[in-house]
Amino acid sequence: MSGNAWNVRKVEEGLLVNRGELFRLGTAILFIVLIMLFAMVRGPDGPSGTLLVMAAMIGGYMALNIGANDVANNVGPAVGSRAITLTGAILIAAVFEASGALVAGGDVVGTIKSGIIDPAMIGDTETFIWLMMAGLLAAALWLNFATAIGAPVSTTHSIVGGVLGAGVAAGGWGIADWGVVGKIAASWVISPVLGGVIAASFLYLIKRTITYQSDLLAAAQRMAPILIGVMAWAFSTYLMLKGLKKVFPVGFLTASVVGLIAAAIVWALMRKYVARVAPDLPNDKEGVNTLFTAPLICAAALLSFAHGANDVANAVGPLAGISDAVLQGDIAGKAPIPLWVMLVGAAGIALGLSLYGPKLIRTVGSEITELDKARAFCVALAAAITVILASQLGLPVSSTHIAVGGVFGVGFLREYLKVSYSRMIAEIRDHHRDADSDGETVDAFLERFEAASVQDKGDMLRKLKSGGTAGALDRSERKGLQKIQRIELVKRTLLLRIAAAWLITVPAAAMLSAMIFFMIRGALLP
Repeated sequence: MSGNAWNVRKVEEGLLVNRGELFRLGTAILFIVLIMLFAMVRGPDGPSGTLLVMAAMIGGYMALNIGANDVANNVGPAVGSRAITLTGAILIAAVFEASGALVAGGDVVGTIKSGIIDPAMIGDTETFIWLMMAGLLAAALWLNFATAIGAPVSTTHSIVGGVLGAGVAAGGWGIADWGVVGKIAASWVISPVLGGVIAASFLYLIKRTITYQSDLLAAAQRMAPILIGVMAWAFSTYLMLKGLKKVFPVGFLTASVVGLIAAAIVWALMRKYVARVAPDLPNDKEGVNTLFTAPLICAAALLSFAHGANDVANAVGPLAGISDAVLQGDIAGKAPIPLWVMLVGAAGIALGLSLYGPKLIRTVGSEITELDKARAFCVALAAAITVILASQLGLPVSSTHIAVGGVFGVGFLREYLKVSYSRMIAEIRDHHRDADSDGETVDAFLERFEAASVQDKGDMLRKLKSGGTAGALDRSERKGLQKIQRIELVKRTLLLRIAAAWLITVPAAAMLSAMIFFMIRGALLP
């Protein structure tokens, strides 16, 4: 084979290996080109029309990155627990994200996200347009990078950093509302901690009331309808407060009452359903997990709907501001989002999820810690309850941080419980070490211990300890045991990578945005 033929063959093999990546890239480029053509038809002639076309293309690029990164948090736990396949999750999320954006996401959105900067301090309309364009592009580039390294980050924080950096570059340090920025920084801790604590609390409740009982299915028949009813209340309230505020805005009290009615209906229906299917299920954890499959699928759909209704503004809010400035020739603090702009955001989020979402879905669903359906249920429930709680307390939170914090929360709880259980087993063996050289007594005791409920386990340990002095494990043995369990259950390297990405999202997007704005000003602005 000649050298040229060999080179051609290697190129062909390389293209075959990377054809999936080439297809994704080509589809994304085609989407942006279609946006360009559509904006050219709708926009005015001249320089203003060119600005609108550029802004629309950047908004579409941002929407693709939101779909690739942020949406994974809504469906990742359901996929990781095998309640739904990856393909099914992508289809559900794409449909409900787009539906949420179009049905409930067209509210009047502040173009200056969360009051980050004061538009009155911007000198002219053209500077404002380039400022917003730089912020949008910087946020999209940062999200693209975070997706490439497998780090789920907050799209809200990305666009906040982008607008902040370009705003400071355009108007100086005094243009920013640093109080709002401080609240956003506080959410880096508040969001994951709240999500983790609430998710871990519900998982511990499930373990105490169901999986630690001797008759798991009997316990599940009592508790599962209650837990799913709580989920119905949380999601009904959450959707009315966040997802449907444009359709019919309501207060917390009204939303809670409607949520309680929905919870009562769901509880009654689930009691009948669980009573009917429970006799056919195995009396073990797998049988209990089966009861949470349908609620998990519903949770993924409802979270996606609410996310589409809220976070589409991250992609098209600045675009709406640019469009209004281009068409009206003035800077508006708020701008209604036109339907065509909403379509760009909805289609971009759905397409970005389909093309590039699987990587982050796997990260959230299976790489941080192992999730079964009960654990994933706790994560989804924590996401809704945390947003409700934070909104009533006035705390700034990120849906991304809440979901990922919930996954880490259930992982660390499992780790703690595993370590504690291993220590109990070690204590039991140590108690019998001298009295039972052949191990038959300790094996019999452990068999009874494994089958006992959590209350009976406590009684057995108390009786065991009252019978003599326990020999404790030394410090090095305890440390070694705990280290082994931690490595097995929660990936510390992934935790550090995600935490680092969270911490630098706002400053990284801000610096990138400032650089882009300075380049634009040096090249184009007077």
